[in-house]
Amino acid sequence: MTATIERARPEAGSGRPALTNRQRTGVLAAMCLALVLVVAGVSMLAVGLPDIATHLGLSQTSQTWVADSYALVLASLLLVAGAIGDRYGRRGALLVGLVLFGGGAALSAMAQSGGALIAARAVTGVGGALIMPGTLSTITSVFPPEERARAVGIWAGFAGAGGTLGMLAAGWMLGPFSWPSIFVVTSVGAAVTFVATLAFVPSTRSEEHVGLDPLGAVLSAAAIGGVVLGIIEAPNRGWTDPLTVVSISLGLVLAAAFVWWELRTDHPLLDPRLFRHRGFATGSASMLVLFLAMFGVFLVLLQYLQLVHGYGALKSAAALLPLTFVMLPISTIAAPLSERYGQRLVGGAGLAISAVGLLLVATLDAHSGFAVLVVAELVLGSGVGLAMTPATNAIVSSLPPAKQGVASAVNDTTREIGTALGIAILGSTFDTGYRSALNGHLDGLSASAAAQAKEAPGLALRVAADLGDRGHALAAAAQDAFASGMRLAMILGAVLLGGAALYTMLQGPGRQEELLDDVLDLELELVPELTPTP
Repeated sequence: MTATIERARPEAGSGRPALTNRQRTGVLAAMCLALVLVVAGVSMLAVGLPDIATHLGLSQTSQTWVADSYALVLASLLLVAGAIGDRYGRRGALLVGLVLFGGGAALSAMAQSGGALIAARAVTGVGGALIMPGTLSTITSVFPPEERARAVGIWAGFAGAGGTLGMLAAGWMLGPFSWPSIFVVTSVGAAVTFVATLAFVPSTRSEEHVGLDPLGAVLSAAAIGGVVLGIIEAPNRGWTDPLTVVSISLGLVLAAAFVWWELRTDHPLLDPRLFRHRGFATGSASMLVLFLAMFGVFLVLLQYLQLVHGYGALKSAAALLPLTFVMLPISTIAAPLSERYGQRLVGGAGLAISAVGLLLVATLDAHSGFAVLVVAELVLGSGVGLAMTPATNAIVSSLPPAKQGVASAVNDTTREIGTALGIAILGSTFDTGYRSALNGHLDGLSASAAAQAKEAPGLALRVAADLGDRGHALAAAAQDAFASGMRLAMILGAVLLGGAALYTMLQGPGRQEELLDDVLDLELELVPELTPTP
């Protein structure tokens, strides 16, 4: 028995003829530019965060919220934003998103307080949510199957490298200019991407009816927000504090309510049954843990270079370039490798290598040389590049063409939830380790000085600068405490990556033929009117 399945056209619902190779290249370039803009929204801030914290007087918790307000809003809205693009047109969603993204960046540049900056970053996150799903679903819509894996590999490479590219741009700007310049550059980048989208990107949308599921959108956003809020506040308030316990518990209850509702509504925002399929489940888990680890590393490692080794912003960003140099080519190579050997082998190996890279980062301290950092980056970049493309391809290839909007939104949502959780979980773990290690070195300080030193490493160094000889001891203790916190965070990240590697190796799809069998089963399950024909 074989099944006859009608495949969606490359530009479903657009009414346009098939694009030429040159036109598809333009689409790919524009979508990669938009993707880098959204991904760099976190890493550019990470470079400028020490300066921002100093000028605005931010505590460590406030710094985490400045970073996570963007990632949290982005993660919370991606599913519904992807559905909006599928229903009303991805090009239109991209353009509206770019306006909001650029506007939020401009407001960030003008912020005079931590609260104003957090609010402006949230606006930027709304724009990013409208941009990101359309980048991948547009690519999978306009590229034919024989070219799709390579295009997705290039997209995945820029998704991984976008963080480092953003850091480099921010570091270059912070040399001659102050911290608002990184948001000005972001706003200009949004304007350039707006023009490129108008020029190259066709209007595509789903040919099937797409429900927006307002209740599902509210439940998913509230669930993510509750869990992340509790994780961010835990180091400051304590893990048994009522706010921490209630936030995390409420988030988990709402997540369960979301799953219950999605299983019962006629037009779910995300059908939980999709996760029964190997490629979709293992690809999503891999993306979640990969980005959790990557952005946790960015958040901590940039501060390590600036506060422990005294690097400037540009030098810190440049010091992370080896990560990008190895990640981009390996992401492209990983596409044919995953088609030949499967996500199970290629993706699982990439996750395991990434875990080794984090363990190497965990060995860094105040006395480590640059060579150790480079080796750790090369190993981590190789692993991430090898794991990311198979995971992305497993997600988008697991669903039929009519469900590509769902696939793209889930791929992006897992990335951004991973980013938000990485900043929250690894950032909180670092904070806990730092404070614990510093506690024994605060004797003789005033209550005010001790409180500032415990708030954040940057504040500890600023306090130390005003204490003369006593300050040298405090500065050394703060740097050692920083290394202790970083070690704890990186070990936790490595454990999570190791667990994801084991899960992928045991459950991930093998060669392309196995994945196609899963797609056929899924088409017949989710579209019951399609019946097998002899």
